[in-house]
Amino acid sequence: MGQKLKIAGWISVGVLAGALTTVSLQTVARGAMTPLPLEELQQLAAVFGLIKTDYVEPVDDRKLITDAISGMVAGLDPHSQYFDKKSFKEFREGTSGRFVGVGIEITQEDGLIKVVSPIEGSPADRAGLKTGDLITKIGDEAVRGLPLNDAVKRIRGEPGTKVTLTIFRKDESRTFPVTITREEIKTQSVKAKLIEPGYAWIRISQFQDRTLDDFVRKAEDIYQQDPNLKGLVLDLRNDPGGLLDAAVGVSAAFLPEGATVVTTDGQLPESKAIFTASPEFYARRGGNPLKRLPDIFHKVPMVVLVNEGSASASEIVAGALQDNHRATIMGNQTFGKGSVQTVRPLGPDTGIKLTTARYFTPSGKSIQARGIVPDVMVDETAEGDVFAALRLRESDLAKHLDNTQGGEAVQDKALEAAREAARKKLEEETKSAKTERKLPEFGTDKDFALAQALHQLKGEPVQVSKTLTERKQAKKDD
Repeated sequence: MGQKLKIAGWISVGVLAGALTTVSLQTVARGAMTPLPLEELQQLAAVFGLIKTDYVEPVDDRKLITDAISGMVAGLDPHSQYFDKKSFKEFREGTSGRFVGVGIEITQEDGLIKVVSPIEGSPADRAGLKTGDLITKIGDEAVRGLPLNDAVKRIRGEPGTKVTLTIFRKDESRTFPVTITREEIKTQSVKAKLIEPGYAWIRISQFQDRTLDDFVRKAEDIYQQDPNLKGLVLDLRNDPGGLLDAAVGVSAAFLPEGATVVTTDGQLPESKAIFTASPEFYARRGGNPLKRLPDIFHKVPMVVLVNEGSASASEIVAGALQDNHRATIMGNQTFGKGSVQTVRPLGPDTGIKLTTARYFTPSGKSIQARGIVPDVMVDETAEGDVFAALRLRESDLAKHLDNTQGGEAVQDKALEAAREAARKKLEEETKSAKTERKLPEFGTDKDFALAQALHQLKGEPVQVSKTLTERKQAKKDD
């Protein structure tokens, strides 16, 4: 890819007995360039046969094969995954930024489902749902204790169908039902506003198909409100990543054309790639939206906010702007997902997401299991990092890929002890009914990290964390 990755599918970034096995597996193994382990395949066929004849009850052939594929892929690393028909559809919806539902961002609170915010113009927004509303029932089913993913599935459905949500509104002390008609929702992954004259805040919550276009539109709006920008805060906190070309495009918005954004390396020749701030790496058939971007965004002083929830594509952007000396990175060390996933269709409605390469920043540093270390460590609140000790990073996940430059992550006993202490403290506070501890909404006047970013841009003193330190890697023994 100095050379562009020419792999079927998106970058996000069958096992049968007999002769048919060899044919289909050879196809997956790129023309049988890789020898097949015949003895192990015979074992697999034998297990298949034993289950079919000896298991306590009949098992569907397709289920056995699907489970075998799923286990084979899931055993590689935390991010490789087999997609059945349903999960493949959900994956496509997630990367496109489109889905059928009522249009609310939700989270879990006290066993109930809490509305984080209704999406502007969505059915939920038109029905009058508000930030902070608690959903107590979906249809006739109580949601207390219902996993968040299950709640999402029950709220979503086919376009034109209706769902009734029972809402508890705290500030009005009342419970009431709302019946909403589902429709296709287009999510907005970019938010932006002027914090004060001369200083703007742009938040990217995920890198999707439409993120670059949305980013340019928001930037244009900011410029129309104040063409004399003095500083910009790019907020990537809790951004789990997404599409690689969207991350390259957002990076290119701030970098000189041709500057290196990220490099990749893997087994395939196509995986040994250099992505630069050039249209060939991010522009789509609709053209290059960055042509409309006001020139001031190429030079305005910048701070990028990150935390432990900033992963993958957001780490690529932070690393590119840091290594190209374009922005000051502030916050906490990022998640450390430095691997490329390629989605390969296995048929019209199934596929696998396979880890095919590692990411490296422009200076050649591996992101994997290390993340981006901020230039300035800043806590999430004035009192410190309320929940940081409880959060996991890539290096905490089972079967994570090693960082080839620094070995495996240190098994930090002190960190584990801190996690346990924080967990117990939060449990005690909950039981004693103390005032709820929660983080302020990003972008508000109570957002401590954002306030420190503004101080940085203005040359004012920044309240640097006294407790945050870089999580080190342990070198492997030779």
